[in-house]
Amino acid sequence: MPGMNDFAGKTALVTGGGTGLGLEVSTRLGRRGARVVCASRDTAHHAELIERGRAEGFEVVSVELDVADPAQVKDVVRGLDRVDVLINNAAGNFIRPAMALAPKAFSTVIDIALNGVFYMSRECGRKMRETGGAIVNISAPYAFSGKPGVVHSACAKAGVESMTKTLAAEWSEHKIRVNAVSPGPFRSDGAAERLWPSDEIEQAVLNQIPAGRFGTVAEIAKLVCLLASDEASWITGSILVADGGWTLPPPLPGGKVQRRR
Repeated sequence: MPGMNDFAGKTALVTGGGTGLGLEVSTRLGRRGARVVCASRDTAHHAELIERGRAEGFEVVSVELDVADPAQVKDVVRGLDRVDVLINNAAGNFIRPAMALAPKAFSTVIDIALNGVFYMSRECGRKMRETGGAIVNISAPYAFSGKPGVVHSACAKAGVESMTKTLAAEWSEHKIRVNAVSPGPFRSDGAAERLWPSDEIEQAVLNQIPAGRFGTVAEIAKLVCLLASDEASWITGSILVADGGWTLPPPLPGGKVQRRR
């Protein structure tokens, strides 16, 4: 297991770092010695992380940032003395059939979840190219499989996975590793309201998971921190799926293997 202080002396920038998965990742990085730069559009969301930092003795820098605005991204990143770890966690998602999805809604999700990942990666990559670093993107299994109701997010995440591999190949010479975690359904702040807004939909999603339960933010955050750490020093360009078997083919009726005669 990585040492408790393995991020000491490092600066980790986490987008959307004050809520849900971002909060869990930020907290774990801080506990392991990192100075955590928490970036999102609403700094009021950073209050809990700041309080955890005070209570547990790790530094938190709160910055207001819209990742979809390249000028803001440039100003924020260039204002930091260093960036050793970037976690591209900021995203937008909701259930909407494609025929009912407004063009503005589609472009907004693309701006945040795809363009924003590029803007952040480019600026932080420029910062890291002299010292090396690690970038971890958050994807989703439907980037590969597709999924009804999330065409906006699926397109964005498919682009993120392609970007992950492309930047990993391009930036290896600078000792910058780029990987992604692709989590299946997990419980976090706001997930239920946006993605399974009724008990019926929640049960339908649960029925699709062979492991029989939703994931947790702790389980996903552990994987994110692993890929960001030196424990994963020879891993780059990888997409790590953690979904309780959600994307596996469903079992046959009765669980029996059908044999040819």
